[in-house]
Amino acid sequence: MIRILFVCHGNICRSTMAQSVLQYLADTEGASARFEIDSAATSTEEIGNPPHHGTVDELRRHNIPVVPHRARQLTKADEEYYDYLIGMDSANIRNMQRIVGSSDKIYKLMSFADSGKDVADPWYTGDFAQTYADVKLGCEKLLEKLKDQY
Repeated sequence: MIRILFVCHGNICRSTMAQSVLQYLADTEGASARFEIDSAATSTEEIGNPPHHGTVDELRRHNIPVVPHRARQLTKADEEYYDYLIGMDSANIRNMQRIVGSSDKIYKLMSFADSGKDVADPWYTGDFAQTYADVKLGCEKLLEKLKDQY
């Protein structure tokens, strides 16, 4: 079982989008039983809230089921439990390290696509389509890199 936790600032836009996209990709490949996929926030601002309507709408445009989720905050215990803690941008990475400490389990999503690019936060940009494109690419490349583990 490969355990993956996606992390962004509030856990209502990018990380929940990535959670749903990777779950969909794993389901499509018949590999969902080999993964545990979740998401969390670095902040407490949105705790308990469902995915943002823009994320839900964008996933629906691509016929990707939205994973039922309520925002929660990343904890130190998550670092011990998950194999991969995947942040969406450089600020997320810094905040993840502040919460869990130094860890070789922390990655930026776009690093799997051989890019140092941040996944822009659509809460601020309003561009859920661009965020989806980056999340989809990052998740596809992540799954490719994990194929030998499942």
